[in-house]
This record gives sequence, structure tokens and C-alpha cells, in this order.
Amino acid sequence: MTLLLTERDVQSLLTMDLALEAVEAAFHDLAAGAGSVNQARRRIPLKNGTLHYMAGALPVQGVLGLKMYPVVAGRVTFLVPLYSVETGRLLALIEADYLGRMRTGAASGVATKYMARPDAKTLGLFGTGGQARTQLLAVCAVRPIEQVRVYGRSPEKRAAFVREMQPLVNAQLMAVDQPRAAVEGADVVVTMTTASQPVFSGEWLTPGAHINAAGGNHLQRREIDGVTVRRCGRIAVDMLEQARLECGDLAAAVAEGLLTWEAVTEFADIVAHKAPGRAAADEITLFESHGLAVWDLATAVRVYELAVQRGVGQSIPLFADN
Repeated sequence: MTLLLTERDVQSLLTMDLALEAVEAAFHDLAAGAGSVNQARRRIPLKNGTLHYMAGALPVQGVLGLKMYPVVAGRVTFLVPLYSVETGRLLALIEADYLGRMRTGAASGVATKYMARPDAKTLGLFGTGGQARTQLLAVCAVRPIEQVRVYGRSPEKRAAFVREMQPLVNAQLMAVDQPRAAVEGADVVVTMTTASQPVFSGEWLTPGAHINAAGGNHLQRREIDGVTVRRCGRIAVDMLEQARLECGDLAAAVAEGLLTWEAVTEFADIVAHKAPGRAAADEITLFESHGLAVWDLATAVRVYELAVQRGVGQSIPLFADN
């Protein structure tokens, strides 16, 4: 039998602590090899939308599968089919909107854990949507954040974000009306937007800051400028192959002669201590996040195991050998 888990089921099971554990484990598995595979996202253009899909395998965790999501006429639906690596059995079909937002936030949390200064206390957050919410939760889970400055283009959305999220974190949240106010003096800066132009000037960054650029997963998007890239002593990406295909921030910097791809580190090497997350307290560091299939699989298998333990979800017969 295959277990069907709805969005409501996933929300009842998946915590940020669990997502952080899963994403960090996925990076460890990638660094160790042992058959772990992550294929870069592929996109199939349609007449009225796009089909996106990303696949991978985590043999150490016993699973393989993919995440797929068609975006058609403005509607998007996320699904993770999760398979056993030993038997090929379809273990679960998991609705994955919430799962995706949690694992994306967790990736920034893990990057902050390895690349930000341990005493980081101030967060500048760009974005007020659902993805920005999990970015906030993840960073606050791994660092002693005391103050969060939230910037978005809409004053109403900034205020609503602060009202909604303040009860969920210990840090003081405040809406700011200028990008500079979010960046200056911030120990961690997070961008989770759909911007096509940089959302702040790299000249505003404080020495020692860490940046998670998490919104741009298309070459036509750009959240950070060339000054930011030039000032960074360590730049890491979740996967070099995918970054070359999707990272507008770094592709623009390479085109401008400010960076070479050879100078960019894969974050799995930092998690595995094959490369340092930062060289000095005053070094500015950058993590470019685009999203990996193995994050989805590592998170999905933990949700699946919890669901089995707690009797959550609906068992459905799909194949005779299930």
C-alpha cells in the first residue's frame, strides 16, 4: 500500500527542527557520495505554463524519487512521489507545498549555522511571503537572533508579516520602510524575493555579515549586486551545476568579470568540513540557494516515517506489488 499525505498531514508532522536535520543530513550524504545523486531542476515549457521537475536518490536513507510541480495558468501544485531504493516500491505520494517551503527555509538555516558568525544577533529580511516565513524561523532556530528588520515593497504586507510572525520567534520583529535600514548593521541578511534587479547595495553590508540569497532560481532574476559579490570572501552554492543554470546573481557577476565559477564552493564541502564556512570574523559570506531534490527527499522520508508511526495519512492500493 502507498501512503497518501495531504498538505494538512504534512503540516501536522513537519517542524523546522526536523527540516533542519533533514537538509543537513542530505548535504552530508552528498558530500560522502555512497550513491547519493541530485539532478538539477529541469523545466518543460508548455503553451500556458511550465512543468518543473527535480530528481535524486539517497541510498543511505533508503529512498529515491522526485519533486514535480506544473505551473499552469497561474496555478501551481507540488507533489513528491517517494520510492524505496531497495525494492522500488512507491512508499508515499506527498503533497509538497508546505514541505518545499520548510526545506527551503531549512537550507538557509543550515547555511547560517555553518557560515554566519556564532554571535549573530541581527537579521535583515527581504520578502514577506510564505517562503520568507520559513526563512525567518530557520535562521532564528540556529542563531541567537534578537532583532529582525523586515523589508518588502508593500507597507501593508510588511506590517502583516510582523503581526503574524512575532508570536513565533523570540526576536523582536520590526518593519522598515527602506532597504538600507534592513541591511546596515545586520549580521545575517536574507533575500527571498522574485526581484529581477538587486534589492540592496553591497556597500551597505557590515563586515562579518552572512547573506542567504534564496529567491532567485532563474537567470533573469537578480537579488544581489556585483558589489556584494566582490566583497564576499566565501561564496557557496547548493550545487554548482544548478547554479550555472539558474543563479542570476552569480551569472551576472561572472559576466561582469567580478567572479569565476572556479572560486565558488559547493556547500556540501563546507558541511563535510572539506572547506571552511568563513575564514575570519570580519569576512562577508554568501550562500546562494536554488533548491535541491535531495532536500525534498530527505525531508519527505522523515515525514513519511513519522506518519507511519503516528497513523497519519491514507493508505491506497496503486500497484499489485505494493
